[in-house]
Amino acid sequence: MFHLNIPEIELQKLQSQLEGEFFFDDTMRRLYATDASVYRQIPLAVAYPKNTEDLKKLLAFARKHKTSLIPRTAGTSLAGQVVGTGIVLDMSRYFTKIIEVNRQEKWCIVEPGVIRNDLNAYLQPYALFFAPETATQTRAMIGGMVGNNSCGSNSIIYGSTREHVLAVKGLLADGREVCFSADEYPNDIAEKIIQILQNPKNQKLIRQNFPKASIPRRNTGYALDILLNSSLFSSESQEPFNLAKLICGSEGTLMLITELKLNLLDLPSAHKALVCIHTNSIDEALRANLLAVQYNPSACELIDHYILECTKTNIQQQQNRFFVQGNPQAILAVELFATNEAELQAKIQAMIAHLQKENLGYHFPVVAGEDIAKVWALRNAGLGLLSNLAGDAKPVCFVEDTAVDVQDLPEYISEFNEILKKYGKYSVHYAHAGTGELHLRPILNLKDTEDRKVFRAIAQETAELVKKYKGSLSGEHGDGRVRGEFIKMMVGEECYELFRKVKRIFDPENVLNPNKIVDTLPMDTDLRYEAGQKTRQIPTIFSFEKEQGILRLAEKCNGSGDCRKTEITGGTMCPSYMATRNEKDTTRARANILREILTHSPKANPFDSEQIKEVMDLCLSCKGCKAECPSNVDVGKMKAEFLQHYYDAKGLPFRTKLIANFTKSSQLASMFPLIYNFVVQNPFTSKILKKIAGFAPERSLPTLHTFTLRNWFDKHKRRKQEPASKTLGTVLLFCDEFTNYNDVEIGIKTVELLEALGYEVKMPLCQESGRTYLSKGLLRKAKQIAEANVRIFKDLVSENVPLLGIEPSAILSFRDEYLDLVDKNMLAHAQQIAQNTFLLDEFLAKEIDKGNIRAEQFTEEKKILKLHGHCHQKALSSLVHTKKVLSLPKNYQMHLIRSGCCGMAGSFGYEKEHYEVSMKIGELILFPEIRKADNATIIVASGTSCRHQIKDGTGKKAYHLAEVMWQALKR
Repeated sequence: MFHLNIPEIELQKLQSQLEGEFFFDDTMRRLYATDASVYRQIPLAVAYPKNTEDLKKLLAFARKHKTSLIPRTAGTSLAGQVVGTGIVLDMSRYFTKIIEVNRQEKWCIVEPGVIRNDLNAYLQPYALFFAPETATQTRAMIGGMVGNNSCGSNSIIYGSTREHVLAVKGLLADGREVCFSADEYPNDIAEKIIQILQNPKNQKLIRQNFPKASIPRRNTGYALDILLNSSLFSSESQEPFNLAKLICGSEGTLMLITELKLNLLDLPSAHKALVCIHTNSIDEALRANLLAVQYNPSACELIDHYILECTKTNIQQQQNRFFVQGNPQAILAVELFATNEAELQAKIQAMIAHLQKENLGYHFPVVAGEDIAKVWALRNAGLGLLSNLAGDAKPVCFVEDTAVDVQDLPEYISEFNEILKKYGKYSVHYAHAGTGELHLRPILNLKDTEDRKVFRAIAQETAELVKKYKGSLSGEHGDGRVRGEFIKMMVGEECYELFRKVKRIFDPENVLNPNKIVDTLPMDTDLRYEAGQKTRQIPTIFSFEKEQGILRLAEKCNGSGDCRKTEITGGTMCPSYMATRNEKDTTRARANILREILTHSPKANPFDSEQIKEVMDLCLSCKGCKAECPSNVDVGKMKAEFLQHYYDAKGLPFRTKLIANFTKSSQLASMFPLIYNFVVQNPFTSKILKKIAGFAPERSLPTLHTFTLRNWFDKHKRRKQEPASKTLGTVLLFCDEFTNYNDVEIGIKTVELLEALGYEVKMPLCQESGRTYLSKGLLRKAKQIAEANVRIFKDLVSENVPLLGIEPSAILSFRDEYLDLVDKNMLAHAQQIAQNTFLLDEFLAKEIDKGNIRAEQFTEEKKILKLHGHCHQKALSSLVHTKKVLSLPKNYQMHLIRSGCCGMAGSFGYEKEHYEVSMKIGELILFPEIRKADNATIIVASGTSCRHQIKDGTGKKAYHLAEVMWQALKR
C-alpha cells in the first residue's frame, strides 16, 4: 500500500498505460523527496510523461484516486514547490523540444523542459536571446522559470519571466487542452477571472494590499494585480489582458504546461564591463547601490564576505577570485553597458568618481571581456558555496526572497539584521541589490529543536517587516511551502480569498500541486531533518574529518542541481547524466540516496544497500563534482567508501578483483608480453577473455609493451654518462602502473624530453599508485599503498626536487586520496609530498614562467593540435598549464575540445553493462570533434583511458603531451 491507500495494482495498471516511464519503487521516490529547499516528502510515484496523452492519463488517475500531480523540471526550487506526497511529473526528460523560432517577429515556441542556456545557445545564430537570467541558468528550465516567475541578475533592465511569456498551452486539471495568450481566452476560465477583476471592491482590495508598484520583483500569491493593470481594466495601459501572465508564478497549481511562446530580444551590445566595488560593510555597499542604479546598470549584484570566504576553499571558484583584493566585507558588482567603448569608459569613470566623492568603496577593479563570466560564475555559485560550511548549521533558505523598493533597501536590511541580532543569529547577504532584493540566509541548524523555533519566529517577523515596507515576501523564488502560510497576513483575508477562488476556478478538485500558495501547511513541518535528529557517525577508511563525517558530506548537497549540466553547458560533472538525462544519474541523486539510507538504515553497516548500489552504478568517479559542485560534494570519494563496505557485506566480485589487481596481472603477463598481446588481440581468444571478465565484446583490450619502463630506465641510466655538472635541477619521475606496462613509449619520451631540456631524471623504486584499488573501492589495500609510497617519498621529495607524473589519475592521487587515506601520524609527510607533486604539464608550465624553457628550443613548424583534458586534471588541477606548454612552439595552434569526460573512466567503459553509456558520453562532443579534424591535426590526451576511448570511438590515435613536445624539440 502507498500514500492515500492506493493499491499497488492500480499503480501497475497506470504504468502499463503510459508511453513514458512510471516509477513507484522506494529508490526513485526517495530521490524525488527533496528539491533545493528545506523540505522532504516522499511522493507516491514519479512519472516521466512522454506526451500530452500521458499527461491526460495521469490527470484522470489523480482525479479518480484523489491524489495530486506535482509538475517539476530541474527541481531547483527553493520554497518546496516540487515536494509533495502525490505523483511527481518530471517534465525534463521528454518535453525538451524547441518547436519554432520566428526571427522577424522575435519569438519562439518551446516545451517546458528546455534549459534556459541551451535555448540561448540555439538562438545564437538568429542573433536573439531569451532575457531572464537566473543563477541556475545552466540547468533551470523554462517551465520552472515560468512556474516561479524567475528573474535573475539582469532583471533590472529585462524584468521577470512574466514580461517575456506571450502564451502558454497545456492542460487544465479536468484534462481540457487550453491556450492562454493576448488573443486567446475564449473560455469559462477567463470569464470567471474577468468577473473577479471587474468587481470594484476587488479592484480596491488588490490595489491597496499588493506590494508597491515600484517593486519589479513581485510574486505574492497569484498575479491578479498584473491582470488588473492590463488594457482591459485600465485605459492608460498598453498591456493586453493575457491569462499567461497569471500562470507565471503559479507554481504548477493552475495547469500543466506543454508549450510556451516566448518573447525574444536582439543580442545585447558587446560593450560592457563590471565595476567591482569593494566596501567595508553591507550598509556601505547598499548606499553605493543607490548611487550605482543612477547609471542605468544591466546588473547590480552584492557578494558578501561569507561567500567570498567560501570561494577560498572551492577548487573552481578559487580561479574566479582574481578581482578580489584583501578581505572586503562586501563587493557590489555593477555591470555597465554602452553603444561604444568610449561611451562605456566614460560611464565607468563617472560612476567611480561619483562613488569616491561620496566616500563609498575603497577599490574599484574594472573587469571586461571573458573575465566577466568568471565574476558572475562566482556570484552564481553562492547558493552551493554556502552549503559548504562544516557541521549541521547552514545558511537556510526561507527569508531569502524578500523584495522591497530599492530606495528602502538599506533601512530594511538594517531592521532585518536587528531581528537576527535579537535571536543571536547572523545572515549571509548577496544577490540582487539593484532591484531591491538581497538573498538573506540566516545560519541555522534545523536538526536543533531551539533553532527550529527561531526558524519560524524569524520567518514571522520578517514577513511583518516586509509588509511594513509594502514589499513582496517573494521576489523570484516563489511562495511554495515556505512562504505560503504568510500570504494571508501579507495581503489580508479578503485578497487571500480571491487567491483561493482563482485556485478553485482552475482546479476545483485540488489535483495540481496542492498546498502551495494557498492552504499551505505550516512552514516548519515536513522539513528535511527531524527535530532533535542526531547525525549518525559511521566508521570509514577515508578520513571525512574536514566534513565531520561522510553523512555530513552527503548532506552538503542542498539540491541546487549544478550537476544537471549538458554538453551544451559544458563542464565535466556529471558525465552519465549528460548521456542519460535521468535524475537518478546526477551527483545530487547520489548524495540524496546516501543521505537517505545512511540516516534511516537500521543496519549496523548502512552501506549494505542495493539502493545505494543502484544509484551509484553509473558514477564514473570522474572527480568533476569535487571541483564543479559549489558545495564540493565529492561523490567519487563517497562511492569508493561505499563500495568497500558493500563488499564487506556481500563479498568481492571476480571482475572487481581482476581490475583492482591490474598491476599484479600486468607484472605476470609482462614476462610473456607477445603471448599476452596475441591472446587479447586475437578475435577468438579475446572474445573468450572478455566474456570471462564481463567486458563488452565491442571493446578492444590494452596491450603490453615488450619491455617495462622501469627496465628501460635502468638500462638507460647505465648507458647514459654522468649528468652534466650544470643542470636545471633534479626531478623524480613517478613510475605509474599504466605507463610502466602499457604506455612505455610515453614514459621514454618523458624522460628524454626532460633530459633534453636540462633536467636530471630519477625514478625511485616505489609502489603502484593504487588507482585501480581506489576506483573499485578496495580502500584498505589503497591505504597500504598510499602509506608505503609516503614512506618512500617523504625524504626524497622537496621544493627543489619535485615529484612528477605522466598519468593524471595516478599522480594526482598524491594530492587527493592519499591525504584522506594515510594515518594522522603520516599526514604531515603526505601534505609535504602533495605540495611538491606535479603533473608533467604543471612542471613544464612553471619552468616556462621561470624562463628555464623557451620557445626557441622547439620547432617552428606549423601544427594544429586539439586537446582533450583528463577529468582528474580538470577537477584537481587545470588545463591552463597544458595549453601553455602546447602553445610554446612558435607555430603550434592549440584548440581545446569542449568535452567533459571521455566516457572510459578507467574500467568503466570496458564493463559490458556500461559500454553503451560510455560510448554515448564520448559521442556528446569528443568523438564528433575528433572526426572533424583532418589527418594532419594532432589529437592530444594525457590520460591512458582517454586515448583508448578515442581509438575505439574514432579509430584515431591520440598522443600524450610528452610525445608532442618531444617530437617538437629541435635536435
